[in-house]
Amino acid sequence: MSSVGKPGITPFLWFDGDVEEAANFYRSVFKDAGVESVHRPAPGKPVQSATVTLRGQRLHLFNGGPHYKHTPAFSLMVDCETQAEVDELWAKLTAGGKESRCGWLEDRYGLSWQIVPTILPKLLRDPSPAKANAALLAMLQMGKLDIARLQQAHDRA
Repeated sequence: MSSVGKPGITPFLWFDGDVEEAANFYRSVFKDAGVESVHRPAPGKPVQSATVTLRGQRLHLFNGGPHYKHTPAFSLMVDCETQAEVDELWAKLTAGGKESRCGWLEDRYGLSWQIVPTILPKLLRDPSPAKANAALLAMLQMGKLDIARLQQAHDRA
């Protein structure tokens, strides 16, 4: 059992003093987000930790100090049904952060995200190696993923 009484695996993310700000930011990005718990050691003191839920995934945010930084070796992947959803999440999460390639970005807290259209795995697993490779090559040329361009590359092959 996790510390909040529900079984499962909860990513534990280390922050440097900005957990409360990060929890509020993530809650503003995701429509169905919630804050399960907040721990403030004393009135007027910074939040020590918070547990948030984003699209049903629990994340524990911890103010641990400057000792460790986020790395792209760990990322959170978000499945998106539509281009509008890709565009919205990309815009919100890159604000104050930075864009990367192949659907990856880094938010203002240094946390890496992958914003991925749900059609992408289907295109990449097409039984036709030529079609799958064409979608892969198109993806490799993109920062933010574009569903129409991925589909066009796949279909032209």
